[in-house]
Amino acid sequence: METFHVKLLSLLFILLNSVCSTTSSSISESFVQCFSSHIQNTNFSNEIILTRTSSAYPSVLDFSIQNLRFLNNSTPKPEVIITPFDDTHVQAAVNCSKRIGIQIRTRSGGHDYEGLSYVSRDPFVIIDLINLRSIEVDIKKESAWVQAGATLGEVYYNIAQKSNVYGFPAGTCPTVGVGGHISGGGVGTIFRKYGLASDNIIDAKIVDVNGRILDRKAMGEELFWAIRGGGGSSFGVILAWKLRLVPVPPTVTVCDISKTKEQGAMELLLKWQDIADKFPEDLYVRSVIGSGSNTITVEFLSLFLGPLNQAVKVIQENFPELGLESSHCTEMSWIQSVLSFAVYSIDESLEILLKRRQFSYFFKAKSDFVTEPISEAGFECLWKILLEANTSFMILTPYGGKMNEISESETAFPHRKGNIYEIQYMVIWGDVKDTEKYVGFMRRLYAYMAPYVSKSPRAAYLNYRDLDLGRNNYGKTSYSQASIWGLKYFKNNFKRLVRVKTLVDPGNFFRNEQSIPVLSSSRK
Repeated sequence: METFHVKLLSLLFILLNSVCSTTSSSISESFVQCFSSHIQNTNFSNEIILTRTSSAYPSVLDFSIQNLRFLNNSTPKPEVIITPFDDTHVQAAVNCSKRIGIQIRTRSGGHDYEGLSYVSRDPFVIIDLINLRSIEVDIKKESAWVQAGATLGEVYYNIAQKSNVYGFPAGTCPTVGVGGHISGGGVGTIFRKYGLASDNIIDAKIVDVNGRILDRKAMGEELFWAIRGGGGSSFGVILAWKLRLVPVPPTVTVCDISKTKEQGAMELLLKWQDIADKFPEDLYVRSVIGSGSNTITVEFLSLFLGPLNQAVKVIQENFPELGLESSHCTEMSWIQSVLSFAVYSIDESLEILLKRRQFSYFFKAKSDFVTEPISEAGFECLWKILLEANTSFMILTPYGGKMNEISESETAFPHRKGNIYEIQYMVIWGDVKDTEKYVGFMRRLYAYMAPYVSKSPRAAYLNYRDLDLGRNNYGKTSYSQASIWGLKYFKNNFKRLVRVKTLVDPGNFFRNEQSIPVLSSSRK
């Protein structure tokens, strides 16, 4: 009897796999047929459409996976990968996905912390924008059109090729894709002077749920508001951004000084959190708390928009306790400061910014916003926790300056006045076997910090995506369910984002585990 059951179970397993395989193959074939009928030049179809049987499929899928937690055989794989060379290819992908009833994931740089741009439990297609990366810089008009598949490094490089006195206020990691980075906000080293990347967007192009290509005028101000800080993947596929370039001086100064706990790091950090958001807007000083060699080190890394002598004077006047000297500082161009904050030598060729990959780890990250200084006792216990994992660190980014002047409702990004600094928590590891251990560590660290950070809601930054905050159902998700995580990312802007979503994508076609939901008909 036992043998009969074993054979029966084996037969059912084979049949189930056969059905799933047939279903997957059927979906893939239907999508490929639909897509091929939409594109005009079929000579390039093999380069644009990659099925699971395509020889290039594994390498293209793996290339932009920056978090090794999602680079394994158990991670769900797409039925098809589309690597468009033209905006019309994106239109075709959206139209065919909608017709067949298969989900879309859109990937530009692959830095999303929870892999949502290339992972889904439901059958899905990846639109990988790696070939849509053109950049047109117009110095006379102080603007640039940038396709969504470009990286921040490529943007900075192309601006520098045209001028050494213009830059753009975005992040410090050059391999991050602009499509997702800007749609989530975009914090960088000069945001205290110029605001976020999303605050400096003049226009955009997006493919909507109906397959239309819309610019700012065509999409309307509500959708344009939503995709600047509310995440683009809930509303369509971002094709390009028009950036407002900002002036930077020909010479800037980077200063770097680190102190261990034994050298007085605690006292300096306590002072820093009282004053960093009040520094002149030309000065950015972030703190990085790191654990290693059984001690805590705090690095104070600064960028000053001006020459070395002015930088030293301003820092010594505003933060004399740091003990900064000229020897801690280096004069350079603004584009060299991009290299410096990306942990490259400033003497490195600028071509290094064109690399699509920099670091890949197993990692887990979280975020917080601090509105009141943390006590010495709070930091003491925090440091004990950090020492449990010698590969953990916290990046403390000071607010103030321009961020105090922009209303919370100006764009969908709400984290403005009232924050003295933002925290990014990070732990990295090198072996998949340690995943549970380090993810558990990060959750304990985050739980400990609850009394010391923002409340009602405990806010979080969308670009540091964290599924621990909550996730949508795989079916319909109610407003109240989504509010569990939505209010953390968007605060009072969440309700407006839901209204925009309901207006532009009422069928909730563009969705993922933390996409903006639609209102039910009874609440419209």
